[in-house]
Amino acid sequence: MEWIILGVVAVLVVYGIVTYNGLVAMRQRVDQAYADIDVQLHQRHDLIPNLVETAKGYAAHERETLDAVVAARNRATQASGPADQAAAEGMLTGALGRLFALAEAYPDLKANQNFLSLQSELSAVEDKLAAARRFFNNAVSEFNAAIQSFPAVLFARSLGFSEREFFDVGEERRAEMNVAPQVKF
Repeated sequence: MEWIILGVVAVLVVYGIVTYNGLVAMRQRVDQAYADIDVQLHQRHDLIPNLVETAKGYAAHERETLDAVVAARNRATQASGPADQAAAEGMLTGALGRLFALAEAYPDLKANQNFLSLQSELSAVEDKLAAARRFFNNAVSEFNAAIQSFPAVLFARSLGFSEREFFDVGEERRAEMNVAPQVKF
Protein backbone atom coordinates (compact mmCIF):
# COMPACT_ATOMS: atom_id res chain seq x y z
CA MET A 1 0.00 0.00 0.00
CA GLU A 2 2.88 2.33 0.80
CA TRP A 3 4.30 1.79 -2.69
CA ILE A 4 1.02 2.83 -4.28
CA ILE A 5 0.85 6.04 -2.24
CA LEU A 6 4.50 6.75 -2.96
CA GLY A 7 3.90 6.09 -6.68
CA VAL A 8 0.91 8.45 -6.78
CA VAL A 9 2.88 11.17 -4.98
CA ALA A 10 5.81 10.70 -7.38
CA VAL A 11 3.49 10.97 -10.40
CA LEU A 12 1.92 14.14 -8.98
CA VAL A 13 5.33 15.69 -8.31
CA VAL A 14 6.57 14.86 -11.82
CA TYR A 15 3.33 16.20 -13.33
CA GLY A 16 3.70 19.42 -11.27
CA ILE A 17 7.29 19.88 -12.43
CA VAL A 18 6.38 19.30 -16.09
CA THR A 19 3.42 21.70 -15.85
CA TYR A 20 5.53 24.36 -14.11
CA ASN A 21 8.31 24.09 -16.69
CA GLY A 22 5.75 24.31 -19.49
CA LEU A 23 4.32 27.50 -18.01
CA VAL A 24 7.81 28.98 -17.64
CA ALA A 25 8.55 28.18 -21.30
CA MET A 26 5.29 29.82 -22.41
CA ARG A 27 6.00 32.90 -20.30
CA GLN A 28 9.43 33.15 -21.92
CA ARG A 29 7.85 32.88 -25.37
CA VAL A 30 5.49 35.75 -24.49
CA ASP A 31 8.39 37.87 -23.23
CA GLN A 32 10.42 37.13 -26.36
CA ALA A 33 7.48 37.99 -28.61
CA TYR A 34 7.03 41.28 -26.76
CA ALA A 35 10.74 42.03 -27.22
CA ASP A 36 10.31 41.40 -30.96
CA ILE A 37 7.50 43.97 -31.06
CA ASP A 38 9.72 46.38 -29.18
CA VAL A 39 12.51 45.99 -31.76
CA GLN A 40 10.10 46.74 -34.61
CA LEU A 41 8.67 49.73 -32.76
CA HIS A 42 12.17 51.15 -32.24
CA GLN A 43 12.89 50.80 -35.96
CA ARG A 44 9.60 52.53 -36.71
CA HIS A 45 10.34 55.33 -34.25
CA ASP A 46 13.83 55.81 -35.69
CA LEU A 47 12.48 56.30 -39.23
CA ILE A 48 9.87 58.89 -38.32
CA PRO A 49 12.16 61.88 -37.57
CA ASN A 50 13.82 61.45 -40.98
CA LEU A 51 10.42 61.29 -42.64
CA VAL A 52 9.29 64.46 -40.86
CA GLU A 53 12.51 66.30 -41.71
CA THR A 54 12.12 65.39 -45.38
CA ALA A 55 8.52 66.59 -45.36
CA LYS A 56 9.48 69.86 -43.64
CA GLY A 57 11.51 70.88 -46.66
CA TYR A 58 8.45 70.70 -48.88
CA ALA A 59 5.60 71.51 -46.54
CA ALA A 60 7.09 73.66 -43.80
CA HIS A 61 3.90 75.65 -43.39
CA GLU A 62 2.03 72.44 -42.50
CA ARG A 63 3.54 72.73 -39.04
CA GLU A 64 0.50 71.36 -37.18
CA THR A 65 0.60 68.01 -38.99
CA LEU A 66 4.37 67.67 -38.61
CA ASP A 67 4.21 68.57 -34.91
CA ALA A 68 1.41 66.03 -34.39
CA VAL A 69 3.60 63.27 -35.86
CA VAL A 70 6.52 64.24 -33.64
CA ALA A 71 4.31 64.44 -30.53
CA ALA A 72 2.71 61.07 -31.30
CA ARG A 73 6.16 59.53 -31.82
CA ASN A 74 7.40 60.93 -28.51
CA ARG A 75 4.32 59.55 -26.72
CA ALA A 76 4.86 56.16 -28.36
CA THR A 77 8.50 55.98 -27.32
CA GLN A 78 7.53 56.60 -23.69
CA ALA A 79 4.64 54.12 -23.57
CA SER A 80 4.99 50.99 -21.50
CA GLY A 81 3.01 47.79 -21.43
CA PRO A 82 1.02 46.31 -24.30
CA ALA A 83 -2.18 48.31 -23.74
CA ASP A 84 -0.43 51.67 -23.37
CA GLN A 85 1.90 50.98 -26.30
CA ALA A 86 -0.97 49.87 -28.51
CA ALA A 87 -2.91 53.06 -27.76
CA ALA A 88 0.15 55.25 -28.38
CA GLU A 89 0.99 53.40 -31.59
CA GLY A 90 -2.59 53.87 -32.77
CA MET A 91 -2.23 57.63 -32.31
CA LEU A 92 1.10 57.53 -34.15
CA THR A 93 -0.41 55.58 -37.02
CA GLY A 94 -3.17 58.17 -37.33
CA ALA A 95 -0.64 61.02 -37.37
CA LEU A 96 1.44 59.21 -40.00
CA GLY A 97 -1.69 58.76 -42.08
CA ARG A 98 -2.20 62.52 -42.02
CA LEU A 99 1.45 63.03 -43.02
CA PHE A 100 1.08 60.69 -45.99
CA ALA A 101 -2.16 62.44 -46.96
CA LEU A 102 -0.24 65.71 -46.79
CA ALA A 103 2.31 64.25 -49.21
CA GLU A 104 -0.49 63.75 -51.72
CA ALA A 105 -1.04 67.52 -51.74
CA TYR A 106 2.63 68.22 -52.51
CA PRO A 107 3.71 66.55 -55.75
CA ASP A 108 7.37 67.47 -55.20
CA LEU A 109 7.34 65.76 -51.81
CA LYS A 110 5.46 62.78 -53.19
CA ALA A 111 8.13 62.41 -55.89
CA ASN A 112 11.11 62.95 -53.57
CA GLN A 113 13.33 59.82 -53.59
CA ASN A 114 14.30 60.20 -49.94
CA PHE A 115 10.65 60.49 -48.87
CA LEU A 116 9.67 57.52 -51.03
CA SER A 117 12.53 55.45 -49.66
CA LEU A 118 11.62 56.28 -46.05
CA GLN A 119 7.97 55.57 -46.77
CA SER A 120 8.92 52.20 -48.25
CA GLU A 121 11.13 51.34 -45.25
CA LEU A 122 8.32 52.32 -42.90
CA SER A 123 5.92 50.11 -44.82
CA ALA A 124 8.31 47.16 -44.47
CA VAL A 125 8.64 47.79 -40.74
CA GLU A 126 4.84 47.97 -40.45
CA ASP A 127 4.58 44.54 -42.09
CA LYS A 128 7.15 43.09 -39.67
CA LEU A 129 5.38 44.77 -36.78
CA ALA A 130 2.04 43.26 -37.77
CA ALA A 131 3.64 39.80 -37.87
CA ALA A 132 5.28 40.38 -34.47
CA ARG A 133 1.93 41.45 -33.00
CA ARG A 134 0.24 38.32 -34.33
CA PHE A 135 2.99 36.13 -32.87
CA PHE A 136 2.80 37.94 -29.52
CA ASN A 137 -0.98 37.72 -29.31
CA ASN A 138 -0.84 34.02 -30.18
CA ALA A 139 1.78 33.41 -27.46
CA VAL A 140 -0.33 35.38 -24.95
CA SER A 141 -3.42 33.39 -25.90
CA GLU A 142 -1.63 30.07 -25.36
CA PHE A 143 -0.11 31.24 -22.08
CA ASN A 144 -3.42 32.57 -20.72
CA ALA A 145 -5.21 29.37 -21.71
CA ALA A 146 -2.52 27.26 -20.03
CA ILE A 147 -2.73 29.07 -16.69
CA GLN A 148 -6.54 28.94 -16.78
CA SER A 149 -6.64 25.21 -17.53
CA PHE A 150 -7.03 22.52 -14.90
CA PRO A 151 -4.92 21.58 -12.95
CA ALA A 152 -2.52 24.51 -13.56
CA VAL A 153 -5.24 26.92 -12.46
CA LEU A 154 -4.92 25.46 -8.95
CA PHE A 155 -1.34 26.66 -8.45
CA ALA A 156 -0.35 28.98 -11.32
CA ARG A 157 -1.24 32.23 -9.56
CA SER A 158 0.45 31.20 -6.32
CA LEU A 159 3.65 30.53 -8.31
CA GLY A 160 3.61 33.99 -9.89
CA PHE A 161 1.91 33.25 -13.21
CA SER A 162 -0.73 35.79 -14.15
CA GLU A 163 -2.61 36.57 -17.33
CA ARG A 164 -0.94 38.80 -19.89
CA GLU A 165 -2.50 41.59 -21.93
CA PHE A 166 -2.90 41.32 -25.68
CA PHE A 167 -1.32 43.93 -27.93
CA ASP A 168 -4.64 45.33 -29.11
CA VAL A 169 -4.46 47.95 -31.86
CA GLY A 170 -7.93 49.24 -30.95
CA GLU A 171 -11.24 49.35 -32.77
CA GLU A 172 -10.43 52.46 -34.83
CA ARG A 173 -7.15 51.04 -36.16
CA ARG A 174 -8.73 47.63 -36.76
CA ALA A 175 -11.44 49.30 -38.86
CA GLU A 176 -8.74 51.12 -40.88
CA MET A 177 -6.91 47.84 -41.53
CA ASN A 178 -10.08 46.13 -42.74
CA VAL A 179 -10.79 48.71 -45.44
CA ALA A 180 -9.71 47.49 -48.86
CA PRO A 181 -7.36 49.87 -50.66
CA GLN A 182 -8.73 51.64 -53.69
CA VAL A 183 -6.81 51.44 -56.93
CA LYS A 184 -7.44 54.18 -59.48
CA PHE A 185 -6.02 54.56 -62.96
